[in-house]
Amino acid sequence: MGGVKTKRMPRAVREQQMLDAAVRIFGQRGYMAASMDEIAELAGVSKPLVYLYLTSKECLFTACIRREAAALTAAVRAGVRPDLPADRQLWDGLRAFFAHTAEHPDGWSVLHLQARTHGEPFAAEVAAMRAEIVAFVTRLVVVAAREAHRDPDLPEREVAGIAEALVGAAESLAAWANATPGVTARQSAATLMNFAWAGLSNLMRGHPWAPPPADS
Repeated sequence: MGGVKTKRMPRAVREQQMLDAAVRIFGQRGYMAASMDEIAELAGVSKPLVYLYLTSKECLFTACIRREAAALTAAVRAGVRPDLPADRQLWDGLRAFFAHTAEHPDGWSVLHLQARTHGEPFAAEVAAMRAEIVAFVTRLVVVAAREAHRDPDLPEREVAGIAEALVGAAESLAAWANATPGVTARQSAATLMNFAWAGLSNLMRGHPWAPPPADS
């Protein structure tokens, strides 16, 4: 009797297995320390097959960045209902962001740490994702200004600065939360809302904080 033939795994499924393994290795060991042998072993495939599918370590890392970036932005967008008030949209978006980064710590490490420190092509991939999230937050700030009925025409530079600050704070807080046992996504989102939204609400109502005079 001949041996039982196993069903051949579709290429797309096999490739996702490789990416799963690569994200884990890159996220935990870093890009430079990660080896294709480790990735192939964790994925349960041969190293030549990894090269056949993804060409090189650089291409594999780029594919990991793109997949994790797309998953993060999709999670944030899926968590937000556009029919809700701006503060609720921001709250839901932050909860989705922190939940995703907590559930995928290796993916977040790839995006937040590894991709940014290993050359322009990798950093550019993350910058594109970040720009999309900043644009999303910018729209929420504009909506909030309109809802406040006090300052619907905030200067473009000020709106952009607020969005950049919020996204930067979320990134840093996510890294801290992943390294701090017991911090939940809800707690992280509440921390940032309490930090940012109170001041943002004052700004929308025409009560911005003003720096002291230059000569004081």
